[in-house]
Amino acid sequence: MTRKADRDQIRRQNRSIVLQALRRKGPMARIDLGQLTRLSPATVTAITSDLLDQRLIVSLETDEPKTPQTRGRPRTLLQLNPDAVYTIGIRLSVNNIDLSLVNFAGDVTYGQRTHFDSATENAATFPALLISAIQAFLEEADIDAERVREIGVAAQGVVETETGLVSWSPAFAGRKIPIVSPLQKAFSAECYVSNDTNMITEALHWSDPARYSGTFAVIMLDYGVGMGLYLNNRLFSGASGTAAEFGHANHLPGGALCRCGKRGCLEAYLSDYALVRAALHLPDTTDPASIKAGVEGLARLIAAAGSGDENALKAFYEAGRVLGYGLARVVAMIDPKRVVLTGAAMRAFSFMEKGMWEGLEEALVEDLRSNFSLDVMPWNEDFIRTGLIAQSMERLDKDFMGHGSDVTERAARPDEAEELSA
Repeated sequence: MTRKADRDQIRRQNRSIVLQALRRKGPMARIDLGQLTRLSPATVTAITSDLLDQRLIVSLETDEPKTPQTRGRPRTLLQLNPDAVYTIGIRLSVNNIDLSLVNFAGDVTYGQRTHFDSATENAATFPALLISAIQAFLEEADIDAERVREIGVAAQGVVETETGLVSWSPAFAGRKIPIVSPLQKAFSAECYVSNDTNMITEALHWSDPARYSGTFAVIMLDYGVGMGLYLNNRLFSGASGTAAEFGHANHLPGGALCRCGKRGCLEAYLSDYALVRAALHLPDTTDPASIKAGVEGLARLIAAAGSGDENALKAFYEAGRVLGYGLARVVAMIDPKRVVLTGAAMRAFSFMEKGMWEGLEEALVEDLRSNFSLDVMPWNEDFIRTGLIAQSMERLDKDFMGHGSDVTERAARPDEAEELSA
């Protein structure tokens, strides 16, 4: 039984490698697939035969011109069947539901933004609102719900991936917002929920696995403060799914008031409202909800710092020092190869950088702080959507066997079952 399970796992992994290659590189002949994936011709032939039967890939003749060196029929290329299956990616943020319809090629075929009132939505009301938004979205996209295999949701705040709840988020008035259970009752699709910064981490690994692999961390400074961790080539979310909650780790006991209601969180010194509060010399007990920050408030503060405003410059410098102390904890605990800083606040990194390195130097011995590289990345909201797509495609590549087919996977051949691409 163990031997059979191992063979099945290897086959699924090889199947995923072939599909990922086609998704990244486009149509290819079997011989090119073998060279790219380093799988044997027998393995490539067996896997692609099953995928053709399952209608997950299709074949097409090339239009290559014949030459004296090319005889016989044109080469047959294989490509993904984009209409084989669809997924929906959803980003939940303050006042907004962003929906994307994604085909099997990983392309977004339709997108829509729906607004709601974060100040009033809670566990009792939001699930029905979300279901209604998805139903309307599918109708607009002219896609039958039965063709959707998976619905992936990314949310701000503390997300319990194992229970399918958003435990706390600035996007809602209440706590413990059920996401997965209501969606699975309303639709036939598999449903998942993740923290939005985790999806940024997945997006980086998906787009540039050579650079973003092994162990690395992503810290997002924006409306809030989030973190995603990749440990030993896997996204790490902990036992309940709430791991790497960087923004709500305590920086200073009894310190500044955070939006979560606690005092002294890192977010209370690094988020947009924290920066505005500091620059205006407001008491650190000032309710974040009363502070006009957001995209426009942060932009005004960055412009003021660029004009030499001392209050703005000091706010960014002090935030940089707090960030340095936070980074020191991350580096000391997980020894990342790389740390990525992103989010809207990175437009102000030049004002924060000096304080950050000073804080890191004060908090961590030189031997540890010299072991990682730092990437400062301009913010792009598509990161979160790309991460949702990456996770979804990875699951489909291993587990989805096609719609409407009586074909089951062939038993693994001896020469194929022992093979796994490096």
